[in-house]
Amino acid sequence: MSDVHSTEYNFRPKDAFLGAQMLFVAFGALVLVPLLTGLDPNVALFTAGAGTLLFQIVTKGRVPVFLASSFAFIAPIIYGVQTWGIPATLSGLAAAGAFYIVLSFLINIFGVEALRRVLPPIVTGPVIMVIGLVLAPVAVSMALGKSGDTVLVVEWKALVISLSALGTTVMVSLLGRGWFKLVPILSGITVGYAISLFLGVVSFDAISTAPWVAMPNFVFPEFKWEAVLFIVPVAIAPAIEHFGDVLAIGCVTGKDYVKDPGINRTMLGDGLATSLASCLGGPPNTTYSEVSGAVALTKVFNPGIMTWAAIAAILLAFVGKLGAFLSTIPVPVMGGIMVLLFGAIMVVGMNTLVKAGNDLMQPRNLAIVAIIVIFGVGGMSLPFGAEFRLGGIGLAGIVGVVLNLVLPCRDCDQPLPEEKDPCTIKTD
Repeated sequence: MSDVHSTEYNFRPKDAFLGAQMLFVAFGALVLVPLLTGLDPNVALFTAGAGTLLFQIVTKGRVPVFLASSFAFIAPIIYGVQTWGIPATLSGLAAAGAFYIVLSFLINIFGVEALRRVLPPIVTGPVIMVIGLVLAPVAVSMALGKSGDTVLVVEWKALVISLSALGTTVMVSLLGRGWFKLVPILSGITVGYAISLFLGVVSFDAISTAPWVAMPNFVFPEFKWEAVLFIVPVAIAPAIEHFGDVLAIGCVTGKDYVKDPGINRTMLGDGLATSLASCLGGPPNTTYSEVSGAVALTKVFNPGIMTWAAIAAILLAFVGKLGAFLSTIPVPVMGGIMVLLFGAIMVVGMNTLVKAGNDLMQPRNLAIVAIIVIFGVGGMSLPFGAEFRLGGIGLAGIVGVVLNLVLPCRDCDQPLPEEKDPCTIKTD
């Protein structure tokens, strides 16, 4: 195998530019999550870089992936920040990382098939759908230039901006070629921002007062049981998606990462990276399919490239004016992107069910899917004690797992469905 296509870890100065390109591909999605949830984008950059380095240590530098902000946690973060504040919400996110760590040990003991039996597509599919559906009102409100009941941008201007950002993102994802196809979110944000400048809805005051070099605004978690119990069940869906991510990058490079370094190690690395990010004030991490797509495009499989991408992310985290610039992106720009993004999350959940081939009209499957979706989207909550109620996505996830374990299955005793095409790169 030629040096450029080698899958062996090699950290070389000449690869720094390639690493920066990988970060560029991930940048739009990476910073979008903190901008939507009220977290600091500079902290997200730092924790993405640090998390990727930690992942590489745990997996012995064998898997060429980049870890950054997970979309799956946007809804619980928004709710948690509004309900308990950022520090308490971070404790729930750190616990989600600990959940991954526990799963990694269980996989090491019982194998990945045991995990797939406890969390089959009939549970994870509708949970993913709920994650996308509960965010729909937030996306539409922002696309209309609102934040709650507050009007931030005149409606006609907001619609022009949000629909332009949305249309650009869709067209780039459909018609883009090469590297351009890998950055639909960044392209949509760029066009939306340019139109916002033309319509006069951008203020540069924050940029002029921000320093060039500044310490990221790290925030540390404050433990709160309510936040932990609300957020941890959300980790069910991303945990299963992690398995698909590892299969996908393995198909790109021609290596079986499920066996070497092992899915238990990749899950452990993901969990530790998520806990580290949450303990510093960043969003949970996940492997980025955009970057895996870039690896497939360039055919540069050296995991050392991701070390350079991580270093670039950490360095950018200390550029104070970058965070200030990102804070000037108008709400309608993000709203337009979110309409597609959250709809895509819902479709990923639907596709999980379709690929599994389950008969959804079979009474057991119908009950599980129906209850998960209606509990999650409808906002069902159950009281636990005098002050705490478990509801939303968290309750939907727990109920789905319990129903799958306790409901009798007369006509569905069949082998686990295998991936029809494990070499497909998914959308985060």
